[in-house]
Amino acid sequence: MAQNGAGNQRFNIVAVGQSGRLQYEAVLLAASLRATNPEFEGRLFIAVPQNGPRWTSDPAIHDAGILALLAAFGAEILPFENKLFGSSYPYGNKIECLAALPDEPFLFVDTDTVFTGALDQIKFDFARPSASMKREGTWPVLELYGPGYDAIWKSLYDRFGLDFASSLDTNQPDGYWKRYLYFNAGWFFHQSPKAFGARFAEYAQVIRDDAPRELVCQPLNPWLDQVALPLVIHSFGGGRPGAELAGLDGDVTCHWRTMPLLYARESDQAVAVVEQVLAPNLVKKVLKEYLPFKKMVYQGKGREVRAMFDREDLPRREQMIRNQIKRAGLWVR
Repeated sequence: MAQNGAGNQRFNIVAVGQSGRLQYEAVLLAASLRATNPEFEGRLFIAVPQNGPRWTSDPAIHDAGILALLAAFGAEILPFENKLFGSSYPYGNKIECLAALPDEPFLFVDTDTVFTGALDQIKFDFARPSASMKREGTWPVLELYGPGYDAIWKSLYDRFGLDFASSLDTNQPDGYWKRYLYFNAGWFFHQSPKAFGARFAEYAQVIRDDAPRELVCQPLNPWLDQVALPLVIHSFGGGRPGAELAGLDGDVTCHWRTMPLLYARESDQAVAVVEQVLAPNLVKKVLKEYLPFKKMVYQGKGREVRAMFDREDLPRREQMIRNQIKRAGLWVR
């Protein structure tokens, strides 16, 4: 198999795109990959859910301008069918799209990702899956008289016959959320999308429909994918990312979440790449229809947001950043 960077297997990249916000973000993702990794040997798939009974409105991308830009940046549209999820839980797209991929090593990235550096800096071991640690302690939500982190997570490992003890970060104190394997599903990888996707779908469906009693008070929307993901990764012998993957959520990729958050807290390189790839007139003509790009990038409001924050001394929690931007009247989503 051809190589992509020193010692790395060739691999494919997949992100979910659909009508609305994600189609615009998909163009930015594809443009940034082409700009920063012009010799990338794998394929970039934009996985698009197809209209069907699980959708209340057609999710497919029909905008000719968007489709033309995606093609120009080397992205391939990958149609897939929703059998488990859909309008009721669109985050399930990242689970169900995997079945449509060629069964080759893959990197899934959320569509609100920009590539900012060379992927050959990342030393993937596709046999040992991992995922993003750019997360907060969003789940589980502890009740006053309910089970704690230990009981909740252990019930899930027990349900799927997995070894709970080996998943723990024993450098973290007992009962603290970081002790337990928990990822942001903004990126993850494995050598087989077929195997990984099948197990991801199985675990997510069981948790949704037949969760252990310890989860009876736990919210699963929108957290279901992030509850299932560590279990799937652990089941394939994977775990927390090591130093060899530091470029993801680092110098190589940026999961920007929203345009105001990008300008508030992300690196100068990430902002520069976004502004560079969105600048050409052919791109601007199409993407200025998306309000966050129009306001933050094309009208320059993002620079006003950026001036409000010191990247070396950001507020501790994301909500504090959001609130400050909203008070300034500059929030847009």
